[in-house]
Amino acid sequence: MLRALHKFPGLVAALLIVVLTLSGAVLSVLPALEVAQAPAQTETDLAVAALADRVAAAYPGVEQIRRAPSGRITAFYFDGGRPGAVVIDPATGEGVADYESSSFQRWMTNLHRSLFLGDVGRLTAAAGAGSLLVLSISGVMLTARRVGGWRRVFSRLRGPLAGRLHVEVARLTVIGLLLSSVTALFMTADTFGLIPGESVTAFPTEVSGRVGAAPGAMPLLRETPVASLRELTFPYEGDPTDVFTLKTSTGEGYLDQGTGATLAWADFGAWQRLNQTVYMLHTGQGAASLGLILGLMALGAPVMAATGVILWAQARRARPRITGNAVAGQADVILLVGSEGGSTWGFAATLHDALTQAGHKVYTGAMAQFSPGRYKRAERVILLAATYGDGAAPASAAGFLERLEAVPRTQTLPLAVLGFGDRQFPQFCGYAVEVARIAADGGWPELLPIATVNRQSPQEFARWGRALGEALAHPLELSHSPVNPRAHALTLISRREYGAEMQAPAAILRFAVPKSGVLERLAGHGFARFSPGDLLGILPEGSAIPRFYSLASRRRDGFIEICVSRHPGGLCSGQLLDLQPGDSIPGFIRRNPAFRPARNRKPVILIGAGTGIGPLAGFARANSRRRPMHLYFGARHPDSDLFYGEEMRDWQEDGRLTSVTTAFSRGVSRAYVQDALRADGARIAHLIGDGAQVLVCGGREMAAGVAEVLSDILAPSGMTPALLKVEARYVEDTH
Repeated sequence: MLRALHKFPGLVAALLIVVLTLSGAVLSVLPALEVAQAPAQTETDLAVAALADRVAAAYPGVEQIRRAPSGRITAFYFDGGRPGAVVIDPATGEGVADYESSSFQRWMTNLHRSLFLGDVGRLTAAAGAGSLLVLSISGVMLTARRVGGWRRVFSRLRGPLAGRLHVEVARLTVIGLLLSSVTALFMTADTFGLIPGESVTAFPTEVSGRVGAAPGAMPLLRETPVASLRELTFPYEGDPTDVFTLKTSTGEGYLDQGTGATLAWADFGAWQRLNQTVYMLHTGQGAASLGLILGLMALGAPVMAATGVILWAQARRARPRITGNAVAGQADVILLVGSEGGSTWGFAATLHDALTQAGHKVYTGAMAQFSPGRYKRAERVILLAATYGDGAAPASAAGFLERLEAVPRTQTLPLAVLGFGDRQFPQFCGYAVEVARIAADGGWPELLPIATVNRQSPQEFARWGRALGEALAHPLELSHSPVNPRAHALTLISRREYGAEMQAPAAILRFAVPKSGVLERLAGHGFARFSPGDLLGILPEGSAIPRFYSLASRRRDGFIEICVSRHPGGLCSGQLLDLQPGDSIPGFIRRNPAFRPARNRKPVILIGAGTGIGPLAGFARANSRRRPMHLYFGARHPDSDLFYGEEMRDWQEDGRLTSVTTAFSRGVSRAYVQDALRADGARIAHLIGDGAQVLVCGGREMAAGVAEVLSDILAPSGMTPALLKVEARYVEDTH
């Protein structure tokens, strides 16, 4: 529901919002220009009485003196029956320039207020302001959900440029956009009389009938400072029943033109003061600096509109076309998908095709469209559900849980749930788990126990497919090839050889960062930003399935670096290690945001073996703030397998690494990294007790051994690696 509130108003009203915000940004500059051009008022205690006398002396036919919120004073007068208007110097009462209303300002104001369409245009502009208000509120809520809560709403963002730019601009401008949209709606409601007003001061019915009193002698004008003046209207010449009308920032009233006495006065009430404040906040009139700030913030709306459309188009492009989709009422298999970025739809398309080829009539749709009453001939329901953020529903599953809970407990359709997620996150497949729980509580028969797919693994998906085939009493082979991002040619610029003495060739490979323009990156076609711990996908020649390597560098380093060891019969590792400087191989970035040091000053314990040193070295290289960072590294032999040996010494000297502990299985004293941890158990227990985070990278067997040792080390304190994982303080990247 929240995403729908954000997406649809944005798409429908994007052009209208752009017109309103751009015209509003232009208008926001005008109050500041007025302030800059207004004559300075040297007499700060000048009274309206003195000003009126000066102006009347210079322009005997003066009709009105008006002071704008910018401080500019304008006199309107008749001279020989011809009207005139001048900008007044308050020190002399003389005109310093002819006053001419700006046709450009009028044109821009009419565009902004009503799109040149009168009342219909005002209502249309109000609809645009309402859409902007909905977008601002829903956008803030979506941002909080995306980053894991309100406390982290201003945390650093990662991901494609268009998405980051969309949210970053929103975070900078949302307060201004909220203020502008709310005040615009208030002003529209006031224009159409929807807001209760307060009665103005009634025109006096009894006057002296005399004329000729000088403004300078009128007590009320002598007590009123020019700084609070809004309008002073002179009586019509030759009409003894007319009066002076005074409007200030605090009230309005009438003065007798013969005696100078105050005939009536009323201070503005709460609604009138609120109206003035809203007008000032929306237009910047009377607060030029605020107007400029709001105008700058308004410029964020076109940027968000453009990036929002790009994100919508990218999501549409990422969702594959489902061929041969049966009508929901005719299908025997109902396949529903909950996806955030579109990748789960790819798995659904593979499953849909396999089931169709096996003779089933399959309807595939979004979980948000769940409607059991439509499934007249269904024999089973299959749910493929990804998890968004911290256990939340993905985009295409909005409202599904509410609909599922509302289904009567008389359902007989067997149901299977397959979750998609990343085990590095504490709430791994949390949404799918919640779906399965509610389905079980609602009495839905279980077609299969809930299963999960980690990091879009085709192998895990295929295993689940075979289990599904057994439940359906026929073979089912799911051969899924995830849609990879666009690959770029990566050119090798240097290589450092290791492992030759141990007959285990390995190398640190450094590639140039492919160049891409801003427009390419906005469209999602450029080479993505990356940090240590993210994954470099390499597409080896002769295979469509990428192999992934943890990155040892970040984009600002100016190069792409990975550690690679040759695996017997390894297609990708062999091709990588055969590369020479100048050679190229296609590759792309896959984000791995969970595997990196937390953004705090707590200590970090880095544990790795072999080429698993890659991202850990990247973390050390990027540790410019010199937070405590302790490295435990295991390799075969110090003379052939000590990756980053020289850098480790340099990083210790400049404080990027607090300590380095190594263990070599083929050295003089044979040991593994687990042994080094056990020997240093007291310090490790102390560091973890102080809030340290543990990052482990390398083979699965090594990681299992590390977890076992840490369990022993932490046992006296009551902590375990599992508990640390829940707190995101124990993170693994294994292969």
